[in-house]
Amino acid sequence: MSASTKTHRSSARTVAKVGADLPKVALLFETKNSYARTLLIGIGEYLLSHGPWQVQLVELGADERPPAWLKSWDGQGVIVRGENKQIARAVANLAVPVVDLTPSRLLPHAPWVKADDAAIARLAAQHFLERGFRHFAFCGDERFSWSNRRSEHFSLLANSAGFRCEIYQPARLGKSGDAEIEAIGKWLERLPKPVAVFACYDNRGQQVLEACRRFRLPVPEDVAVLGVDNDEVLCVLSPPPLSSVMLNPRRTGWEAAALLAQMMRGETLPVAAYLIPPVAVVTRQSSDILAVADKKIAAALRYIREHACDGIRVSDVVRHCPMARRAMETRFKKILGRTPRQEILRVQLARVKEFLIGPELAVWEIAERTGFDPEYLSAVFKQETGMSPSEFRKRYGVGR
Repeated sequence: MSASTKTHRSSARTVAKVGADLPKVALLFETKNSYARTLLIGIGEYLLSHGPWQVQLVELGADERPPAWLKSWDGQGVIVRGENKQIARAVANLAVPVVDLTPSRLLPHAPWVKADDAAIARLAAQHFLERGFRHFAFCGDERFSWSNRRSEHFSLLANSAGFRCEIYQPARLGKSGDAEIEAIGKWLERLPKPVAVFACYDNRGQQVLEACRRFRLPVPEDVAVLGVDNDEVLCVLSPPPLSSVMLNPRRTGWEAAALLAQMMRGETLPVAAYLIPPVAVVTRQSSDILAVADKKIAAALRYIREHACDGIRVSDVVRHCPMARRAMETRFKKILGRTPRQEILRVQLARVKEFLIGPELAVWEIAERTGFDPEYLSAVFKQETGMSPSEFRKRYGVGR
């Protein structure tokens, strides 16, 4: 990095109008990925709703030293994101409220806001179990605590469903480039097929897909792959496009700002982990398959996935995949543990949730697009999720 570039990146930039009565807040952030950048959007949305701060945003590199001004800084609060231990030590010495957004909790004496790894693993396991997989694997990176947490939870969920989960364990940590991809490819070759592979985040998922390409492992027929973060650039550029767990970084940034505002008002908060659940799995080609040996049930599931939001009924599924309705229901229950009607509803509600996290559509419009009567949608959504559509949007949506 050139000296001029480093100076530009680590310089403090005031992004709110300076005013004597505005609290001064430092945002010390590594912004190398879309998740971190979207956290900042969530913080900004909080400020739009609750009034401005005098914000100093410092974009950090992984090993950059703390800015010189931080030692004598006279601000009222700090939010930190990244894995920079030097920055964490400098912030810990400040006598101001701090909110920790670091993935590894580098500030253990501050409130910690993070994605819920157990809930992420639960969504991933559910995604694969619903598709009938019986072989599971996790491809992570042991250097990162969040990856290890996702691995542990995913393995436990696979085990509790009666299946084994294979874990990628490289002979040498920190391999890069081709060596890492080759190691992943050799590991994938040894796994029983078809196998459901949960990657700890989208970058790792992209490596898994590249390993499949090099080792000529069909995706998703032999290896179905799911990442985390829903980084749309990475997911769409991957060949084939990568399915991913959609997190909620805007909500995470919002909550971090809300906690800091409380502390700057003099409130005492628990030094605890504030866990933000993921929103949904965004299914793309890398996992868009049903590992069901029963060809008629597989065809019925595919028809449901493609037409559930057209308002179809079980009778439509029976006409498309001719067989006795009772026989179809019996085979659904045996293979998937749910009825065809429950599967139609599951697919519809998953689509409803995707619409609800955005602010663009009213609930009645979402009902029209997903095959529901608006009043019935509200009733069944509350029955299945414990929340009304508006409550779900308030909790998980980006508009709040």
